[in-house]
Amino acid sequence: MATAKKAAKKPAKKPAAKKPAAKKSAAKKPAAKKAPAKKAAPKKAAKKPAAKRKPNAAFMKAMTPSSVLAAVVGSMPLPRTEVTKKIWDYIKKNRLQDSINKRLINADDKLRQVFGGKRQVSMFEMTKLVSNHLK
Repeated sequence: MATAKKAAKKPAKKPAAKKPAAKKSAAKKPAAKKAPAKKAAPKKAAKKPAAKRKPNAAFMKAMTPSSVLAAVVGSMPLPRTEVTKKIWDYIKKNRLQDSINKRLINADDKLRQVFGGKRQVSMFEMTKLVSNHLK
């Protein structure tokens, strides 16, 4: 009887609710499908051939070089683009481009006068200095 009294006093333990085991491989959800790619709209009729790019008139205007610059590029009036080409030809012919930093130009006697007495200028500064010698 003692055991029956103890059992009556203690509430009976409820068995723990078991969670259903998830099936690993069989219960996988299918991967989300990507939306089908939209078809490209049909292109219009063939394009006209691209028009040839026109140079800016300001660059193509013939300008007279100063006497200092004429020693390098010649005394004939030239557009700015041609002046720049001739200066680069002179630089390459006389190997005046710096061997370590190719953006720098080492001036010889003729170019030093064009560059305002500077021994070395950058290629970007060069165009600014040359424009001072064009009229």
